Amino acid sequence: MPVVALIGRPNVGKSTLFNGLTGRRRAITHDRPGVTRDRMDGLVRRQGLRPFLLIDTGGVHLDEAGAASPDVPKGLQGFEREVLAQAQAAVREADVLLLVVDGREGLSPLDERLADYLRQQNKPLIAVVNKVDGGEQENTLLLEFYATGLELQPVSAAHGRRMHELLDRIEELLPAEAAETTTPAVTPDQTDRDGRALKIAMLGKPNAGKSSLVNALAGEERMIVSEIAGTTRDSVDVRVERGGKQYLFVDTAGIRRRTKIIDSVERFSVSSALLSARKADVILLVLDVVEGVSRQDKKLISFLDEEKLPFIVLVNKMDLPETNETQAVKRSIKEELSLVPHVPVLWVSAATGKNLNAILSTAESLWTECGQRVSTSLLNRSMTEALTKHQPPVVKRVRAKFYYLTQADVRPPTFVFFVNDPDRIKPSYGKYLENQLRARLGLPHAPMRVLYRASHTKKKTK
Repeated sequence: MPVVALIGRPNVGKSTLFNGLTGRRRAITHDRPGVTRDRMDGLVRRQGLRPFLLIDTGGVHLDEAGAASPDVPKGLQGFEREVLAQAQAAVREADVLLLVVDGREGLSPLDERLADYLRQQNKPLIAVVNKVDGGEQENTLLLEFYATGLELQPVSAAHGRRMHELLDRIEELLPAEAAETTTPAVTPDQTDRDGRALKIAMLGKPNAGKSSLVNALAGEERMIVSEIAGTTRDSVDVRVERGGKQYLFVDTAGIRRRTKIIDSVERFSVSSALLSARKADVILLVLDVVEGVSRQDKKLISFLDEEKLPFIVLVNKMDLPETNETQAVKRSIKEELSLVPHVPVLWVSAATGKNLNAILSTAESLWTECGQRVSTSLLNRSMTEALTKHQPPVVKRVRAKFYYLTQADVRPPTFVFFVNDPDRIKPSYGKYLENQLRARLGLPHAPMRVLYRASHTKKKTK
């Protein structure tokens, strides 16, 4: 599939343009410069045109020598080289380059340096003059950009103005051989699991090592990693192929306690992270072994458990504890996780690669388990055996009667007991029944929803 990259200095509207062309509000947009750091890709589809992959990048500051300049907005300070490296990777990957500039602010020395750098790549190149909100402004706002010698395309990404013309021109510049290729098995927007990518969302507190794990699994420095909390802001898709299978990792921003979130960008990042978790096939909740299971980790665990989302706990940085402390650390963390005994726990290290191979196989197994359907005969046999082993408690001098059991849904597996009075089922007995179903139906790790419906007759058997 052909690739188009958006390159430009900070705050020229690349992320707004990315959202407009992909038709989805995936990239965080804000008036503050330097919000985007990692590169993000999305599929652009329009009727009658070939689909292509669009890459959004962080704002680039080049000095006169063509290196990363330290004179950057506050949001990019400390990440200058990493942001430039991500943008350069996008340039290498791209078939068409779009230099995004700000029509209101005019041509800056940074724009000129970027134009020179991109011109040297010998790839189709357009200067997209953004923030041109009306036709009467075009002649005035475009005038100084002709000095770059580049083809100019005025647009207003915020208002959708002349976006179709930009798409038409991109279509003309895409490589001819791309017309004969088919859409790859993995695209950022696929949600159907039929032979396609398993969508795996990374979730956790800041600095737990989510991006490091994604980089280790991808085999490249796909995400910017630093010791500064909050490095990742957007929810970024990273495609990985292992053993002939496709995976789509969604790296998300670290989630802090709500009372500590006072920044609007961080608030958007957290909302995006939680939305990504809800849309994922499997979630990897990353904990820092040094910090153990914190209050915030427990809140995230409670959220995932209540939402009945399939998740795996990854205890990262297992290279840090001393050898003689490892078992004690594991015992302590297992005790903290006892409220969700069905959740798989993997002890991993992004730094050394410890146990990383087990992540994908465990995620595949969990996904398969979540889609399992159980025969009616096995369901009712399991119910009878569970009731025989431990009868329902007497509530208000009456014992609940169970008539039959059905499976209502998958992902998550949902089971419905038909009983005479649901109010007579105590939570402790409900937990017992859930554990019995897990053991007897072969569902040790999937999230499970168990419901009770009132009925006064047994189901007739044919």
